[in-house]
Amino acid sequence: MANHKSAEKRIRNSAAKRARNRYQHTTARTFVKKLKTTTDKKEAEELLGKVVGALDKLAKRNIIHKKNASNKKAKLQKYVNSL
Repeated sequence: MANHKSAEKRIRNSAAKRARNRYQHTTARTFVKKLKTTTDKKEAEELLGKVVGALDKLAKRNIIHKKNASNKKAKLQKYVNSL
């Protein structure tokens, strides 16, 4: 257990940030799954905008690597184009 006030505060901050990051990550994953299961092209194009925004936000905040986000966006765009 932490012995200093600053260490205790750091533990609280880390826990809050971890919870926020996990929420954003799981939300983005849910969007991706929803997009992959869509068979309607028009609906998929609308969802693609949300998914790209979510992935960009994760990359900007260093929750995922920017190249990981780029690869996911490219694969999803390819999927939408194939519909």
